[in-house]
Amino acid sequence: MTEPAESGSRASLDKDPSEVAEMFDGVAKRYDLTNTVLSFAQDRRWRTATRKALALRPRDVVLDLAAGTAVSTDELASAGATVIAADFSRGMLRAGAKRDVPKVAADALHLPFAENSFDAATISFGLRNVNDVPLALRELRRVLKPGGRLAICEFSTPTLAPFRTVYMEYLMKALPAVASRVSSNPDAYVYLAESIRAWPDQAGLAAQIREAGFADVAWQNLTGGIAAIHTGRA
Repeated sequence: MTEPAESGSRASLDKDPSEVAEMFDGVAKRYDLTNTVLSFAQDRRWRTATRKALALRPRDVVLDLAAGTAVSTDELASAGATVIAADFSRGMLRAGAKRDVPKVAADALHLPFAENSFDAATISFGLRNVNDVPLALRELRRVLKPGGRLAICEFSTPTLAPFRTVYMEYLMKALPAVASRVSSNPDAYVYLAESIRAWPDQAGLAAQIREAGFADVAWQNLTGGIAAIHTGRA
């Protein structure tokens, strides 16, 4: 197993899986710190909101897909559930080695789990990075038990036009500049800005979740719509 690259790697919006994995290997070392700085510490609130949206119970078995360093897995596990962290960046999983939760290297498009394995599943800020979103959603539905809960926390579209304009300026100009000071791979955050700008809005993602076979699809905006949590049932 090779050590992750330290800098200079970024994916294109084609989202080739090997490029995306290499890019996340490159940001793994300082990933948690960078996220907190770039989100003005909102990332912590978003993780808590995602846990609450899943309404976890102590006996639940939960999939945390695109878990990265497993900081989100720790948050979910605080509800008493059994939570498995899955990510296809081995560098990210290594960076979260200190977090004592089960970890599995997994591709969102070919999940290594049987049908009806989980009571709940979540993917936070990871669905945007796969190159076949409908397939990833169908895979999540496949591994959920009938009636299993889904929560997707992802960047979205601010609801107020003036705020949306300021936010887009921040994404394309300030975010890469700030990342250059704190990230181990600043180039990756240029991709981050571009991928957020190209991502569907709240209603657009909700439509894709319904098309994948989920019922009771809804969303709640976070921080004025910078992010949103979409929920549904298998």
